[in-house]
Amino acid sequence: MTGPLANQQTDRSDLWRNPVPPNPGTSLALLALAIALGVAAATFRVIAAIEEVMTQSKVESAVIHWALWIAGAVSVLLFIPAYRSFTAARRAQAAIASSKLVDARVESAAARNFALITMGYAVSVVLVLSIGLFIIANDVAVGKTFIFIPLIFSSFGLVIRAFWTNVYIFCIGEVLVLVWGLVVAIARLIPGDAGRPIRLIATAYTDVFRGLPAIITIYLVGFGLPLTGLPVIRDFAPEWYAILALTLTYGAYVAEVYRSGIESIHWSQTAAARSLGLSFGQTLRYVVVPQAVRRIIPPLLNDFISLQKDTALVNVIGAIDAFNQAKIIASNHFNLSSVTTVAFLFVLITIPQTRMVDRLIARDQRRMRAGG
Repeated sequence: MTGPLANQQTDRSDLWRNPVPPNPGTSLALLALAIALGVAAATFRVIAAIEEVMTQSKVESAVIHWALWIAGAVSVLLFIPAYRSFTAARRAQAAIASSKLVDARVESAAARNFALITMGYAVSVVLVLSIGLFIIANDVAVGKTFIFIPLIFSSFGLVIRAFWTNVYIFCIGEVLVLVWGLVVAIARLIPGDAGRPIRLIATAYTDVFRGLPAIITIYLVGFGLPLTGLPVIRDFAPEWYAILALTLTYGAYVAEVYRSGIESIHWSQTAAARSLGLSFGQTLRYVVVPQAVRRIIPPLLNDFISLQKDTALVNVIGAIDAFNQAKIIASNHFNLSSVTTVAFLFVLITIPQTRMVDRLIARDQRRMRAGG
C-alpha cells in the first residue's frame, strides 16, 4: 500500500514501537513550591499585621492568638504536597532516563496530583487571608462593627433566649405544614367531575400563596386578624400569628412537593390497589403516599430549612425573636455584633440539616444507579 494512508499507518507503528515519554511535571512542581512559599510568607505577614492591630487596639484574646498561629502552621503544611510533587517529578525524570516509561507515567501523574493539591489548598488559605485583611481594614472597622467580642459575650444570653422563639415557631410550624400540605395535595388530586371545584380551590390556593412573599403574608395575618375582632383569634400571641402565616405560605410549597411525589408513583400501583377493592382514600393511605413520602424527604427538608430561616421575619409583627432582640441590642450599642450572633445561630442549626439532605440525595442516587 502506498500513499498518505500507508505513511499514516507507518507513523502509528513507529509510535507504538517508540512511545513518547511523558512530561515529568518538574515545572508544575516548582510552581507548587513557589506558591507554597509565597502563601506561607503572606500568611505570616498577615498574622503580624493582625497582632500589631490587636496590640494597638489593646485587645487581648488567647483564642485569637491560637487561631492565628494555627493558621500559620496550616500554611507551612502546604510544603508537604509541594515537596512530594517535586520528589515525584525527580523520580519521573530518573525513570525517563532509564527508559522505564510506565514508572515515569505513574510518577509524573503523582507529581501533577500533588502540585494541584498544593494549589487548591493555597487558594483556600488565600481566601481566609483575604477575610482576615478585610476584618482588620480601616483600623479594624469591620471587626469592631460585626465581631466585637465583648458585646457578643455580654448579649449572648439575651439573644439565645429569644432564639428559642424561632425554634418554637419552626417546630410547630413544621408539623402543621406537613399536615396542611398533604391535605392540599390530596385536594388537588381528587378525581372525577365531582372533585373539580375542590381541585380548582386547591390550585388557586397554591398559586396565590406561592406568589405572595412570606413577609407580606405575615404582615397581613399578624396585623389584620387582630383588627377583625374574631373570637379566639383576636387573643392569639404574635408567635401564633406567625405560625399561621408561615403555615399558609409553606403549605402551598409543600403541597406541590407532595403532589409531585404522589404523581411519581407508577399508575400500576394505583390500578392494582383499586382492583383489590381499595377505595381512592385507602389507595392513597396504604399504597401511594407511603411510597411518595420516601421520595420527597430531601425536597421537604429543603423547604423546612427555608421555613426555619423565615422565622426571622416575625419581627415585623412585634414578636421578640432572636433577630428582633439583636436589633434592639444593636440600636442601644450602635454595633451589629449581636446580629452576627443571630446569623451564627441560624447557620449552626442549618448546616446539619443541609448535610443530611446531601446524604439523602446521594443515597437515592446510589439506589437509582443500583436499580438501573
